[in-house]
Amino acid sequence: MGGCSKGFCVPDLSLKVCSILNSRLPADSAYPEVPVAEDDAVVCSLVAPAAGGEELAWCEIRRGGDASSATIRNLSSDAIIVDGRVIQQEVVDIKPGSEIVPGPQKEGHLAYTFDITAAKDHNENNVQIVLDIDNAKCSICLNLWHDVVTVAPCFHNFCNGCFSEWLRRSSSNSRDKSQSAACPQCRTAVQSVGRNHFLHNIEEAILKAFSSLQRSDEEIALLESYASVKSNIVLGNQKNQSRKRPLPRPSDESNDAELPCPQCGTEFAGFRCNPGAAHLQCNGCGGMMPARPSTSIQQKCLGCDGAFCGAYWYSQGVNSRHRGLICNPETFRMISQHHISRLPDTLHGGNPVEKDITERCIQQSGKTLQAVISEWIAKFDNKELDRSRLQLNNVDAVTSRTYLCNHCYNKFVDFLLYWFRVSTPRNLLPPDAASRDSCWYGFMCRTQHHRPDHARKLNHVCRPTRNIP
Repeated sequence: MGGCSKGFCVPDLSLKVCSILNSRLPADSAYPEVPVAEDDAVVCSLVAPAAGGEELAWCEIRRGGDASSATIRNLSSDAIIVDGRVIQQEVVDIKPGSEIVPGPQKEGHLAYTFDITAAKDHNENNVQIVLDIDNAKCSICLNLWHDVVTVAPCFHNFCNGCFSEWLRRSSSNSRDKSQSAACPQCRTAVQSVGRNHFLHNIEEAILKAFSSLQRSDEEIALLESYASVKSNIVLGNQKNQSRKRPLPRPSDESNDAELPCPQCGTEFAGFRCNPGAAHLQCNGCGGMMPARPSTSIQQKCLGCDGAFCGAYWYSQGVNSRHRGLICNPETFRMISQHHISRLPDTLHGGNPVEKDITERCIQQSGKTLQAVISEWIAKFDNKELDRSRLQLNNVDAVTSRTYLCNHCYNKFVDFLLYWFRVSTPRNLLPPDAASRDSCWYGFMCRTQHHRPDHARKLNHVCRPTRNIP
């Protein structure tokens, strides 16, 4: 996104203005220069939901009354977010810097920054979209997409191989073969899936700009061997299908022999499952692992009580070459083993003003984000912090050696950075933040999420004081 330390300028996004745009994005050492040439106002997904092959439009953007404004109208069957405001079907104004999320929440969706920049070589303007690379990763393998596919109606994106294997597992586990599989990201019933050529171009361009994200030839070969989505595919029974009806999650304890784990029938690390042994289904990849509560290997996240297989299979010396897809160990590890290089999007309740202030406070401290987090983890271990705001299960049992999934770890980071901010003396805050009064409702204020002027004017990283003597 614009202003972030790591991002990517996205070409040909179908973010189109009604007049023809034909120029280049301004040169910037952080982003590749990308030509843009578009003349349609409607932004579409390139995944066809059915044999008719029609694109799925999710919004319409048109130029406003002056050269620096535009309007956006939601065309999808779900809500979208514009500048932190949830939009249903109404038309709202946008301006350079407006953030657009093509879904009802930020998590799991791409976030775009809208801009109209002056053309260098023509009299026209052009549209610039900047994409955070962390939003261009598959939520199954946590790597940059490879041969990306998009599922409808939720528009989440995955590697072709990762989703194909997920689909195979879901199909083999379902007794009702007409039932659609659930999206691995949000559990919405998937109605169709197709290769996304637009995002595939983004994937290739990102790899050119950031070669360190390139996977090994062995990993690519494995993914391609799993890939089964060659064209647009309609899944399940489309009649009377509720768009937001998720498949029920299976119970943690299961004897289901239709989804054997790698240790069912094969011995790894001296262990082999007995017939009828209880199993856990991973919340990350959907695969199975034996339930072994007597071992020292963690299988459940203490923050959400969900099962995750990455740490277990890593300890058993099992990887995806042995049996299908399993979670990367990075998806589930001890707090002290997690590494963080960017602030979570959910920081301070998703308030971008407070997130920016916290980022500048960390920069002014001369420390890295990881160093600040490590310092506050030590305070947490020493029980120097009030844990009442920590939105995790089993908060009193959490230590730096506790295993957390990535989602719960982000909540933990949010908690630590709240205390980092409230403990920062006013004279060490950025000048524009030091002069603000605190909102009566503090972090519980709802206005901060839909009134940018209110979010900027008052401090919301504080406790509520309204009606409190």
